[in-house]
Amino acid sequence: MAKKEGGKSAAKGKPPAADDGIKVVARNRRARHEYDLIEKIEAGIVLTGTEVKSLRNGKANLEDAYAEVDRDEVWLLGCDIPEYLQANRMNHVPKRKRKLLLHRREIDKLGARTSERGLTIIPLAIYFKKGMAKVELFIAKGRKSYDKREAIKKQDAKRDMDRALRRR
Repeated sequence: MAKKEGGKSAAKGKPPAADDGIKVVARNRRARHEYDLIEKIEAGIVLTGTEVKSLRNGKANLEDAYAEVDRDEVWLLGCDIPEYLQANRMNHVPKRKRKLLLHRREIDKLGARTSERGLTIIPLAIYFKKGMAKVELFIAKGRKSYDKREAIKKQDAKRDMDRALRRR
């Protein structure tokens, strides 16, 4: 695909990616627009064999996903991992609840923070880190529509300034 020449890959002139063992499977791109992200948490996720195979094929959808604390456990809800096509009748249910693996103090902190009005737990990415499936969670607060418009204006202004600086 991309041939290395002089320390840079031929594709788009970008340097080769650092080999940190992270392979991103799915991102929730809309979440950065819909929410103000407050605090980041990395959690493990309990999966079945066919779910892991489906994730390794790059199949997952986080658009309507969220997490909640229930009886001292954290659960990922609304995450769609489609069935693995090569599996037999022992395939998994695509939109089932999935348990997230966190330390007790992290679960307690999440429970306390989400009991505050307007805060929720949103997954931003599912990825493999050193072969283990992980979920990047954020404690987030929903934005109003006028806040979204303001954020778009700021992004456009920053983009225009960056373009102007590059031209000089």
